[in-house]
Amino acid sequence: MTEQTAQDDQTVIAKGIDDEPVEGNRRIYGGKTGLFIAGFAAVYALFHILALNGVSISEWTGVEVPFLPTFPMETWNFRIVHIAGALALGFALYSASSFKPDKDAGSSILTWISLALTAVALFSIGTALYFAWQIAGGKMWNGIDPAIRFNEIWLFGAPLLTATFGGIILSWFDKRARHSLPGVEITLTLCGVSVAIYLITVFGTQMRNATGTPFAPIGMSIAAVAGTALILELTRRVAGMALVVIAGVFLVYVFIGPYMPGVLNSPAVTWQRFFSQVYTDAGVLGPTTAVSSTYIILFIIFAGFLQASKVGDYFVNFAFAVAGRARGGPAKVAIFASGLMGMINGTSAGNVVATGSLTIPLMKRVGYSKKVSGAVEAAASTGGQIMPPIMGAGAFIMAEVTGIPYQDIAIAAIIPAVLFYVSVYFMVDFEAAKLGMRGMRSEELPKFADMARKAFLFIPIVILIGALFMGYSVIRAGTLATAAAAVVSWLTPYRMGLRSIAKAFELSGLMSIQIIAVCACAGIIVGVISLTGVGARFSSLLLGVAETSQLLALFFAMCIAILLGMGMPTTAAYAVAASVVAPGLVELGIPLLTAHFFVFYFAVVSAITPPVALASYAAAGISGANPMQTSVTSFRIGISAFIVPFMFFYNSALLMDGTVVEIAQACITAVVGVFLLSSGMQGWFVGRHVVWFNRLGLVVAALFLIEGGLYTDLIGAVITAVVFFIQRVIKPKPGSMVAVAGAD
Repeated sequence: MTEQTAQDDQTVIAKGIDDEPVEGNRRIYGGKTGLFIAGFAAVYALFHILALNGVSISEWTGVEVPFLPTFPMETWNFRIVHIAGALALGFALYSASSFKPDKDAGSSILTWISLALTAVALFSIGTALYFAWQIAGGKMWNGIDPAIRFNEIWLFGAPLLTATFGGIILSWFDKRARHSLPGVEITLTLCGVSVAIYLITVFGTQMRNATGTPFAPIGMSIAAVAGTALILELTRRVAGMALVVIAGVFLVYVFIGPYMPGVLNSPAVTWQRFFSQVYTDAGVLGPTTAVSSTYIILFIIFAGFLQASKVGDYFVNFAFAVAGRARGGPAKVAIFASGLMGMINGTSAGNVVATGSLTIPLMKRVGYSKKVSGAVEAAASTGGQIMPPIMGAGAFIMAEVTGIPYQDIAIAAIIPAVLFYVSVYFMVDFEAAKLGMRGMRSEELPKFADMARKAFLFIPIVILIGALFMGYSVIRAGTLATAAAAVVSWLTPYRMGLRSIAKAFELSGLMSIQIIAVCACAGIIVGVISLTGVGARFSSLLLGVAETSQLLALFFAMCIAILLGMGMPTTAAYAVAASVVAPGLVELGIPLLTAHFFVFYFAVVSAITPPVALASYAAAGISGANPMQTSVTSFRIGISAFIVPFMFFYNSALLMDGTVVEIAQACITAVVGVFLLSSGMQGWFVGRHVVWFNRLGLVVAALFLIEGGLYTDLIGAVITAVVFFIQRVIKPKPGSMVAVAGAD
């Protein structure tokens, strides 16, 4: 974890920013088991690099090795292996519940049950391989033949389902010590392997057109049931219950939809037909897994290499050197550092943990309250999700869903990201001004000259951005940036040799588990939406609302996106909202990119939106503040993120859609607008507290300026001039109402 160390007992130096936090239910292995898990994680990550770049080990070495995969792999098979590998790693590393110190609740009875279930899982694997051998020998395989149906149900399906659901339930009771691997987790891993073997070898390419028809082998449906259960259980372990509950509601809806009224009514569908389709590219193997198996895993590997070369520590120390002397310095460091870390860290809560454990205590030390300290870090870390070039995982899903090139999405995100961070900066600056805070002393900070000499650590980021805008594919650009991280490390004390590279791949494999599970689980929800048609009916409902008011329809879409994101990672929240809300916005006449950015932003800021705000809760855990108060404060600090998306609808220049003059005008007036918005929200303007009517005037002027039209800019400028005149010439004294409104 992050720690503060001292040079001459004063200088604050960030160390350990790149270290991965250990969750309460994560196992810690040593010895041969630890080496095996580490090796498997490294090979899993390396497999993706080779597959994505079309590198065949056999061709590369000139030696034919029969069991090694041939690249490029068939798309579905690649995604199936991608999920199966994450399931294996996930069940090996994450327990069904949190560990208690020195507690080992395993028993001999549970051990014998797990051994029996393991044998059953192995039997299902053997059966799948036997079926594949029969098909390879020319046997026709379909869901009509009674003999085939009987064999699939009783020789493959029944053992697989018994081992899967028995293993999941048993894992809730088999609470072994943190350093040991229970046999039941091996059972669940084998069940994931059985599902993958069946889907790849039995339900092959030649039979995929049969999905959803009577010709689809029932084993496909059974394998999908088992695979879905495994995905839901792993998601529960690594991401909590929120996403699992939502996915469960959608799965139940499939079968109760025919009995639902109005827009929720859906056609009747059998479980065989539904599950024969949900584990295809219409669901689990669809856009979310397509992205997690390509772009996301690639940039996780990139982040792993940056961690191995300690770039995260450098980013935070660089931020201290640049912003630490400003008033309320640690808060501005949090903004700067979180923006930099957001380029390599794909989660808001992960950003909070990485940088907040250093910046939050320092914010408290210079005078910020506990809740403000946590709220600043939560808001800044959330903004990392909208910071180009990586923008968390959601941007890659947007590119996959919309077909818009990722480079265009990254360019469109520049102004909104700048507006967000400029707004948060002004908010904390005015807070510091009101409280009369100072910055940190020079002797407390890393020397800027020292940091400037290490600016070459930005080279991998520069190469990534440069390659993207030179027209290279995202995969090629990410691979080049990853290689650059290894090369740059040789200019630091943390030189990456073979051991360090293996460690980087290991870290990458471990870091990928949560996001892969979340994407696969989101794929279940997306599958339900597409297969039941509820998304299209929701779009019709949104159009009906829009007949009354387009602004009301946008507000309704915002609420849905935030509700979907409460308690869910950004990736899953956006994936679901993109299926439910975005099509309706497009039908309203909103451009495709604008509609998806609208949904994406509210999926991101759900991390700081009360009552369920994951980033704010993570920050409150570090600051010691009340989580709900922290989330309310972070909502206020990040208020611009809730306003700017509405302006996309009125002024597409904010998304770089327009002439150079239009974009420049929109950018300048929007920056002035968020300055005024921050002044109004904090009650501080031109060096003085602001009375209530001037605060209201500042907020109104801000909204007119952010909108970006010529006449609205003029109106905003006039209102600002009036407020300035009142503040400087009339100088009204803030009354009790102002004191209450401006209090923290």
